Amino acid sequence: MTQSPAHPIRIGVQLQPQHADYRQIRDAVRRAEDMGVDVIFNWDHFYPLGGDPDGKHFECWTMLGAWAEQTERVQIGALVTCGGYRNPDLLADMARTVDHMSDGRLILGIGGGWFEKDYQNYGYEFGTAGSRLQLLGEYLPRIRNRFGQLNPAPTRDIPVLIGGGGERKTLRLVAEYAHIWHAFGDTETLARKSRILDEHCAAVGRPGAEIERSTALPGGQSPDAEVDKLVALGFSLFTVGVSGPDYDLSTVQPWLDWRDRRG
Repeated sequence: MTQSPAHPIRIGVQLQPQHADYRQIRDAVRRAEDMGVDVIFNWDHFYPLGGDPDGKHFECWTMLGAWAEQTERVQIGALVTCGGYRNPDLLADMARTVDHMSDGRLILGIGGGWFEKDYQNYGYEFGTAGSRLQLLGEYLPRIRNRFGQLNPAPTRDIPVLIGGGGERKTLRLVAEYAHIWHAFGDTETLARKSRILDEHCAAVGRPGAEIERSTALPGGQSPDAEVDKLVALGFSLFTVGVSGPDYDLSTVQPWLDWRDRRG
């Protein structure tokens, strides 16, 4: 088990692209970068996940292209792209393009997908959790291979973030393909999964400390001993989710202050 973070503490904000006009999202991106967050994420869904299920909503990757041009410093990405929504070679090309547009600030977040309404209404086969994870396992090497064929090449080794906590399959994919692992759960759960990830890394001959460990933070709460425990486990990227239409970022400031106090 990792005892201390091998990566600097970073604070992200997920601007959930729901219930807002795009001008409100654009303004939230500006405010988040100005206040000093390290990463701005959106998500890859076609409908809201909270509130009015048929409320206003915008598409993920088109938005990331706009964010690449709007921002100057922050990293940007999806938390996370649904692996089954796009041909993986096309997705690699899209990521390479946004990587260039942002001068090398893209994180390629990806996962197996889970929101059935997206699949049904946009004509994708929902399948099972197992079949979606199998598809992700097939897509990851294709994405890596396509990165190596594109001209021009990506500006650098685009960091891949894999979201999920399945202990046999997902964490094995993280060990083989990811630069960042994003997980959910209480401290005990994350400690167990972090140990299992280290075991998978050892099995593929990779130091577990290479993988930046990421999790979500509850908005409206201040840093406490539980977060310090996560840092001791090796977690270093913490993200606060914020929904439209108003995108109240006051819940993010305590975490930025905490990051800065830690140095």
